[in-house]
Amino acid sequence: MAVVRYLLPPDGQSWSKLADYKKNGGYAAAENALESMKPEDIGTAVKGSGLRGRGGAGFSAGIKWSFLPSDGRRPRYIACNGDESEPGTYKDRQIVERNPHQLIEGLLIASFANTIDAAYVYLRGEYRTAYDNLRAAIAEAKEAGYLGKNILGSGLDFEIYVHRGAGAYICGEETGLMESLEGRKGQPRKRPPFPAVAGLWRQPTIINNIETMAQVPYVLRAGVDSYKTIGTEKSTGNTIFGVSGCVMKPGPYELPLGTPLKEIIFEHAGGLRPGRTLKAVIPGGVSMPVLTAETALQVTMDHDTLQKNGTLLGTGAVIVMDDTVCLVRVALVIARFFRHESCGQCTQCREGTGWLHKLFQGIERGTGQMRDLDTIEDVCKFMEAHTICALSDAAAWGAGYFVRRFRPEFEAHIEHEGCPLAGVSFEV
Repeated sequence: MAVVRYLLPPDGQSWSKLADYKKNGGYAAAENALESMKPEDIGTAVKGSGLRGRGGAGFSAGIKWSFLPSDGRRPRYIACNGDESEPGTYKDRQIVERNPHQLIEGLLIASFANTIDAAYVYLRGEYRTAYDNLRAAIAEAKEAGYLGKNILGSGLDFEIYVHRGAGAYICGEETGLMESLEGRKGQPRKRPPFPAVAGLWRQPTIINNIETMAQVPYVLRAGVDSYKTIGTEKSTGNTIFGVSGCVMKPGPYELPLGTPLKEIIFEHAGGLRPGRTLKAVIPGGVSMPVLTAETALQVTMDHDTLQKNGTLLGTGAVIVMDDTVCLVRVALVIARFFRHESCGQCTQCREGTGWLHKLFQGIERGTGQMRDLDTIEDVCKFMEAHTICALSDAAAWGAGYFVRRFRPEFEAHIEHEGCPLAGVSFEV
């Protein structure tokens, strides 16, 4: 069965220009929505489509929109998350560089459905090309009447602003993102109140990531019933799997949710390097629990299946490791990343990420002891589900599950007083 792709232009094309996007059906869904649909009907369609957020948690987009208060309080905002600092993740970048008008159209439809006044796209600071592309596309859309005052005669006034981040992973967390947008240090907020009630500048705010918003035009263009035929019953639509690591053809692959992970690795990404065997796979960015090769070859890439197998879809960033990869070093690099990116607000995260990094560092250097493996497990339990945001959980899952699922390799490091694969130790 042929894959219907609607997020990225085919054959590596770019539809950055308004003319190219419109030639391929762009803005038709927005025009139809503003001219002939009621706002509540759009929300019903998005909810009925089963569209789940593509930013990591997989929460229903339509239900999230419905949390906005019904008292008509204004102004209302969209905070569109394009920070994309999760290692291994680059799908939002692909959309903004190659198909930015689809994001703009999705934001426009969402604004009409929820009486939104403005959207703020928080874009990863290193994405210079994406930033320039999006700014240019917004200018084109505004000149064509898709942004600004009284859009398409509908009475809707709506603007989009682009804000560049400054390299903090924590600003990808929705409330840390809002703090940064408001000009403060990027630290997550305690909840409640939740963003739908008191978000940007304490006004009602929807927070979705770039890919989620880019899905919305296709939901309306194809229709709910057609959209639901893509993917699985509880994980509908396509997503962009960003494959990296030990494969022959790393890159972004737009495929239906529910695609077998084995197919992604060995068909779309070209398989492993010659003579190598699969060792481990991280299915959704480094904060998601790693899978053993045996499990990876059996799972499909949808929320429910991965959860049943002890991991999560996350951002769909598939990181493939073959038998040449030292998993102790991988865990060490991940632990160091989370230690560096912790905002320090919560004790469990601030101290826990530091302990994990030191413990993995000792094992990699050859000074670790067997009891350190049990200490890592204890530290991870101490870190999970006890903090304001999920960074602490991510650090515990991202690094800790390597010990849980590949303990013999860690024991071999301790017994050999260093890496038995390379015979050398690395400073990380």
